[in-house]
Amino acid sequence: MSQAPAIHTFTDAQELTRAAAGLFLEVGKQAIAERNRFLVALSGGSTPKALYSILANDKYAQQLNWSKVHFLFGDERSVPPTHADSNFAMANAILFSPLHIPSAQIHRMRGEDPPETAAAQYETTLRHLTTAVPGQWPRLDLVLLGMGDDGHTASLFPGTASLTEQTRWVVPSTSPQGTRARVTLTLGVINHASVILFLVAGRNKAAVVRRVLEQRPGDPGPYPAALIRPETGRLLWYLDRAAASELTATTDD
Repeated sequence: MSQAPAIHTFTDAQELTRAAAGLFLEVGKQAIAERNRFLVALSGGSTPKALYSILANDKYAQQLNWSKVHFLFGDERSVPPTHADSNFAMANAILFSPLHIPSAQIHRMRGEDPPETAAAQYETTLRHLTTAVPGQWPRLDLVLLGMGDDGHTASLFPGTASLTEQTRWVVPSTSPQGTRARVTLTLGVINHASVILFLVAGRNKAAVVRRVLEQRPGDPGPYPAALIRPETGRLLWYLDRAAASELTATTDD
């Protein structure tokens, strides 16, 4: 039985990202202390980009043993790793390069390959990294997520087959706009993480945030973001005041 999400609102996106950086370090330190490594799946988007910039700052960077961190991705567009739309390219420029993260600790989705091939390769990578036994889902320490105006998260879009996948860990997906071909972790992988953190900022997200977190009669069917329901882990939503503006009840930091 999944627990209710913990909802935290912040004055603005800057305060939100500082809080997210603190949580990232907290979860990372605990994972390293308990298992001698930290498995984190990164997200694309402007708010995660600001988070990565903070983490690369000396004040934060000195607080974590980065040699124990393994970086994964929640999703990727089907583009080369140097493309402007690549989630890897953004993380590499803002986080990996400044922190001098060795390539052996960076596990990217191969957006330059056909999506079906890239998905199969990434599932193999995950299986080797997590050593999950057959029939068992992997357990990542932290999954970072954003949410689109249509309620999608990672590359799990409304009405796509990726939402009903029951066994595969990584699947191809299709976006209704932008770079259409994608690769994404499935709900089973995300929902078995120890900590799942949504980072959502902006007034344009407020209506969907409310529908995801406060479902009311007459609302559309569940958005993909509403299907993030961890099995045993923690689910946190970090919202700026604008994104939380239509909620009737929030927990303020």
